[in-house]
Amino acid sequence: MENSANQRPASKQVASLSALRPFLIRYRLQILLALVFLLISAAGALAIPAAVGQVIDRGFVAEDLTRINRWFWLLAGAAAVMAVGGGLRFYWVSWLGQRVVADIRSAVFERVLVMDPAFFARTRTGEVLSRINTDTTLIETLVGSTVSFGLRNLLMLVASALALVFTAPSLAGVIALLIILIVVPVLVLGRWVRRLSSRAQDRIADISARGDEAINAIQTVQAFARESHEAARFRDIVEQALGANQRRIAASTVLIVVVILLTFCSMTFVLWLGARAVLSGQMSPGQLGQFVLYAAITAGSTAGLSEIWGQIQRAAGAMERLSELLQLRPRIESPAEPRPMPEPPLGLSIEGVSFAYPDRPSEPVLSGLDLEIEPGETIAVVGPSGAGKSTLFQLLLRFHDPDQGRIRLNGVDLRDLDLHELRSAMGLVPQGVVLFSGTAAENIGYGLDAPDPELIERAARAAAAHEFLSALPEAYNSFLGEKGLSLSGGQRQRLAIARALAKDPPLLLLDEATASLDAESERLVQDALDEISRDRTVLIIAHRLATVRRADRIVVLEAGRVVAQGRHQELIENSELYARLARLQFLE
Repeated sequence: MENSANQRPASKQVASLSALRPFLIRYRLQILLALVFLLISAAGALAIPAAVGQVIDRGFVAEDLTRINRWFWLLAGAAAVMAVGGGLRFYWVSWLGQRVVADIRSAVFERVLVMDPAFFARTRTGEVLSRINTDTTLIETLVGSTVSFGLRNLLMLVASALALVFTAPSLAGVIALLIILIVVPVLVLGRWVRRLSSRAQDRIADISARGDEAINAIQTVQAFARESHEAARFRDIVEQALGANQRRIAASTVLIVVVILLTFCSMTFVLWLGARAVLSGQMSPGQLGQFVLYAAITAGSTAGLSEIWGQIQRAAGAMERLSELLQLRPRIESPAEPRPMPEPPLGLSIEGVSFAYPDRPSEPVLSGLDLEIEPGETIAVVGPSGAGKSTLFQLLLRFHDPDQGRIRLNGVDLRDLDLHELRSAMGLVPQGVVLFSGTAAENIGYGLDAPDPELIERAARAAAAHEFLSALPEAYNSFLGEKGLSLSGGQRQRLAIARALAKDPPLLLLDEATASLDAESERLVQDALDEISRDRTVLIIAHRLATVRRADRIVVLEAGRVVAQGRHQELIENSELYARLARLQFLE
C-alpha cells in the first residue's frame, strides 16, 4: 500500500491532506491564535528594513540625540514585535502539531484494535507500527512547523517583493533574476538530498528490524552460539546505514555551499549596483540598506517555499497511508440492533458449520461441523493436528464468522449478539500464552473493568498460581518483565488460566491449557477446573489423558468434522482414531 501511495501524482497526494480537516477543525481557536501571531511576527520582520532605512537616512543626520533615539527605538520595537509574535506563533503551531498527532495516533490505534485477525494475517505488524510512529511524525512536522513557515514565507515573499518595487523599481527586475538563479539549484539539489534522505531512513529501519529480530530470539541465538554471526550481520547493516547517511551529509553540504555562495554573491552584486545608484544620486544610503534587507527576505522566503513543497509532499504521502488505516472496517462487527445476551448457564449449538481462512479459501478447515453442547457441560475436543480444534474456538469468539452454517448460544445466533458482550462472556486460555509488561496483578486482572485484589487472588489460587506469586519479591505487585519472560513456561500458563478465571465467565475455552504444566501443577489446576466447571460450560482442547477423563464428553474431530463422541473408555473401544490418539498423544 505504501508503494502505491508513493507512485501517485503529487497533486493527488497533496489532496489527501484534506483528511486532516476533522482533526484540525476542533481546534479553531488555537488555529486563529497561531494565524494572528504569524501576522504580527511577519509585520515586525517587514518593518525592520524600513526602520533601518530611516535610521540611516535620518538618524545619523539628526541635530540632537532625541531624533536618533526615536529611530533606534523604532527599530528595537519592530524587532521586539517580531520576536514576541514569532515566539507565540511557534508555541501555538507546536501545540497544534502535537495535539493533532496525538489524536491521529489514538484514532489509528483504536481502529487497528477492532480489526479482525484476517487483517493481521495479511498486514505486517511492523508496517502498522511504522505508520503510527513514523508517518504521524511527518504530520506533526507539517502541522507544527511546515504550514506555518509556508504561510509566513508566502506572506513575506509577496510583501517584500512589493516593498522592493516601491523602494527601487529600477533594481526590482535584477532581484527577480537573481532569485531564479538561487531557487533553481535549490530545487534540483533539494530533490537529490531528499532522495538520499529517504534511502538513509530505509537503512535505519533495517537496523531496527535486524536488532529487534535478534533480541527477540536471543535464547535461540545463544543456544546455537551465533552471537558473533548476528553481531557481524548487524555491523554490516549499520555500515550500510552509515554509508547512506554520509552520502546524505555530502549532498546536504553541497546544497548548503551552493545556497550560501549564490545568496552572498547575489547580495554583493545588489550592493554593487546599489552603491553605484547612491553615488549617482538615484538612491539614498537608507534606501539601499532597506532594499538589500528586503532582497534578502525575498530570496530567503523563495528558497524556503521551494523546500516546504517537498515537505508537504512527504506529509501528504504519510497522511494517505494513515487514511487507509482510518478508513478500514473490520469484517466482524456487532449488529446495528443486537439481541440481548442470553443468561447463563450457556449452551452451544453448532449447525452445519464450514469455514476456510480468507488467505486459503480453497482449503476448508471445518466442513459441515455439527455439535450440541448442553449448558454446564464440560467438553474435551481432541483430534490430529489440523482437525479444526483451535479454529472452532476462533469461531466461538467471532474472530471469524462461518462461511456456511451458524453457531447459536442458547438459541441465539452469535452474529446477532453484541460483540463486546459475547466476548466478555467467554474466558480464553490460548495455546500460546501472552502476558503483558506489568505486574502479576495487572495481568490476572486484565479482563476486569476495575482491579479487585480479592478476586485476583482467588483466581490465582484456583489456577495454582498463588504460591509462586507470593514468593516473588513484591508478590502480586512484582513486575514480570516483557512477555513475562522472568517466569517459567508453567508459571506463565497458570497466570493465563488465572486471568481467564478472574472474569468468572459462563463459558470457558481452554486451548491445551495444561500443556506446559508439570504433573503436580496439572493436578492442582485440574482439581480447580473440576470445581469451577460445575457452574459453567467448558470446552477444552486436550492432549492429556487426565483432562479427557474428567470431561463429561469427548468430541473427536477429523478433517473439520465430528467423527466420534462419548466417554474415554467407550471411544477407546469404538473409535480407531481416538484409540490411536490415546496411544500417541495422551500422557499418563
